[in-house]
Amino acid sequence: MIEAVDLSKHYGSFVAVDRLTFTIRRGEVVAFLGPNGAGKSTTMKVLTGYLSPSGGQARLCGIDVVQDRVRAAQKLGYLPENGPLYPEMTPRELLTFFGEARGMNRAQLTERIAFVTKECALEELLDKPIGTCSKGQKQRVGMAQALLHDPEVLILDEPTTGLDPNQIRHVRELVKKLGQTRTILLSTHLFQEVEAMASRVLLVTDGRLVFDGTPAEFKARGGGQMDNAFHALTHQA
Repeated sequence: MIEAVDLSKHYGSFVAVDRLTFTIRRGEVVAFLGPNGAGKSTTMKVLTGYLSPSGGQARLCGIDVVQDRVRAAQKLGYLPENGPLYPEMTPRELLTFFGEARGMNRAQLTERIAFVTKECALEELLDKPIGTCSKGQKQRVGMAQALLHDPEVLILDEPTTGLDPNQIRHVRELVKKLGQTRTILLSTHLFQEVEAMASRVLLVTDGRLVFDGTPAEFKARGGGQMDNAFHALTHQA
């Protein structure tokens, strides 16, 4: 469902992503870890088609994101970190705008807006200008936008950023439920989110993949502590 094959991204002489190769199957929720500047967000942007790779291939549902970006985007829901939203719009207007841009008809749009409103707890926010929403509320609007067209693949960059403990719990439950039938790649700095949501861990540092395994296997690399494993793997690379 998500494939990276010798994926690279260079900015001049700087190598942001260095020949990454991995495959993520349907029904997997995969945590994407790494220090700041390790290449996580760049990798996600290449996988979504937002950036073109310098080398290698990125595929969603078997579709090359460079050669057929529009068709790949139809399969994808993307929540970027601090994703851009139109502050003068309400969530209802924003979702309607994105739905119409994706070619959804009125009946589909009504059904899907009702679904994401419930799943992302937007009932009290639907007609409130996004510019007046809190950071956590904006994050929920961004999640609703990512889910609107019922995508098969979700790429989520720091999905619990700015949320309070109750909202974090709700997002965890939603991700686990969605992960039963979809493929989810999520970037996070929070190890408790890894344990709560992920079935697999990918760790990158300096643009290279240095670990691919289960959360239990990752913890074992640090004597039962994820932070120890993270430190050991990112400092030995």
